Amino acid sequence: MKTQETSSRHFIGIDLGTTNCALASLPQNETAEKPEPFQISQIIDQGMQAPRKTLPSFEYIPTEAEAENHVYQLAWDATPELIAGEWARKQGEKLPGRLISSAKSWLSTSSGKLKNLPLTAPADVPKYSAVEASSCLLTHLKQEWNLAHPQEPLEQEELILTVPASFDAVARDLTLEAAKMAGLPQVVLLEEPVAAFYAWISHTPDWRKEVSVGDVVLVCDIGGGTTDFSLIAVEEVKGELQLTRIAVGNHILLGGDNMDLALARTIQLKFEKEGKTINQSQWLSLAHSCRHAKEKLLGDASLAEVPVVLPGRGSQLMGGTLQTRLTRKEMMEVLLEGFFAPCSASDIPQEPRKTGLRTVGLNYASDPAILKHLAHFLRESLRQIAPDHSLNSKLEGKSFVHPSVILFNGGVTHATAFCERIQNVLNQWLKEEGSPEIKVLKATDPDLAVALGAAYYGQARSGKGVRVRSATTFAYYLGVESSLPAIPGMPPVLNGLCVAPAGMEEGTALDIPGIEFGLVVGEMVEFPFYISRTRPEDQAGSLIEDARSSLEELAIIETTLSREETAQASGTVIPVTLRVVLTELGSLEIWCDAVDHNGNWKLEFHLRKEGE
Repeated sequence: MKTQETSSRHFIGIDLGTTNCALASLPQNETAEKPEPFQISQIIDQGMQAPRKTLPSFEYIPTEAEAENHVYQLAWDATPELIAGEWARKQGEKLPGRLISSAKSWLSTSSGKLKNLPLTAPADVPKYSAVEASSCLLTHLKQEWNLAHPQEPLEQEELILTVPASFDAVARDLTLEAAKMAGLPQVVLLEEPVAAFYAWISHTPDWRKEVSVGDVVLVCDIGGGTTDFSLIAVEEVKGELQLTRIAVGNHILLGGDNMDLALARTIQLKFEKEGKTINQSQWLSLAHSCRHAKEKLLGDASLAEVPVVLPGRGSQLMGGTLQTRLTRKEMMEVLLEGFFAPCSASDIPQEPRKTGLRTVGLNYASDPAILKHLAHFLRESLRQIAPDHSLNSKLEGKSFVHPSVILFNGGVTHATAFCERIQNVLNQWLKEEGSPEIKVLKATDPDLAVALGAAYYGQARSGKGVRVRSATTFAYYLGVESSLPAIPGMPPVLNGLCVAPAGMEEGTALDIPGIEFGLVVGEMVEFPFYISRTRPEDQAGSLIEDARSSLEELAIIETTLSREETAQASGTVIPVTLRVVLTELGSLEIWCDAVDHNGNWKLEFHLRKEGE
């Protein structure tokens, strides 16, 4: 797939994280072996700015007095509506009704465009949508890069923006909308677990000695907001190692945020035993305080406990605060046994019945047991492997895909105890089915890996690096109605047009050659999609007669295509040609381009959720 035609000088990787954002770059005109992180300047205290390796994904809404007195000034904005980064997180912990956090997680909900953040904001505090909040973070990255590189503005560079592997089409579109709002209209989306694997490749010159043909790499990415699993197979093609992504997990809203809330509940119970209660505003502050305590304990093995301080509500409280301590033992009981409890390879995550009426909030995973989600993913992955894949012989009689190598990523995996628990439980599952213990790869800095890997991918997709490939296992078709005369008692003849042949690689594009079609605009129409598991020889543009009996129907998209660009009446048929893009995220985009160049229309179908 061709890269965007700009005067770009760098491949830029952007990690728009739930907890932290990061940016990395790789020059295009040099023989640089690996990408480097960009130091992000931000407010770290009132009146103080300094560069940091990451930008915390927290945004503070200044008070009217702070805005009027220009308390917060950035080099590119003297009166910012939102303050992002380290100081925003600190200040927001004191005033949680003015703090936006986890905006990325809200992109994956139906509320992504609603102005509802912060949820607990008082009536006089403006609210923002998840798209707006995400755009603010991207704007900060863009402006700081541009200050450091005035001759190489970020909007003109080749940008790779990462998202969770499990983000659906709506969440991806909202991510792209946030990028456009930030003045970054041309970005390529890439999955975070694959980006982490690219980072490992770029920082491991002898990576071919670390993995062998037949290996299956499990990328276990546990971040602040999501848990993502992916499987990458190591294969041999024409004497060379080839990396192929063979499975992607479902969307699991489960990560560091959930752990902070669990610790907050533990501390809340401590206060209640002392006869002290906390309100909702204090609860949010408590969650942030517990995050601080968790990070201190996990970052310093010599600490047995750390204080947790909470602003009080009344003068009867000494110093206006509540105070207790979080011990290492308490933390490990809550986190290790609550989120990483051992289970069997046959266990499944529990999905309790949901209450019909609930408060507005994120749709967190019902079961916090990460290892149960992993077991479920490895079992389901058996269905995602192509019938003719070389792995099938090794997996015969197995109840789940057996990974031989594991790569950890995400902020949660800073804690070695969590990684060791996952490794030990996996080894037990593998032993029970006769496979050797899993090998652990040395990971890149979890805070930077995704951004670093995304930058390296920019180079790889230009043909100058190693690609992790992923191709369609089967051929996909779009229903096309024949223009034959109507016959009483018979439905119109529907043929199947091959739009994605078996083996089409993600990140590539093709044109449907030599055929014009008539596209109906301005009224509700149907676009049936089909799959064939037995026609590997069909090429793009192949027309299969009688799709209803020859192919397997997957789904029908019902939509009304806008006719604003055509000034034609409803139901007008526009002559179009077709081009197809299979994105890096497994989304099949079918572009209908008007022959007279007066408009185009896009249909989108997510292949990984259908048939793969």
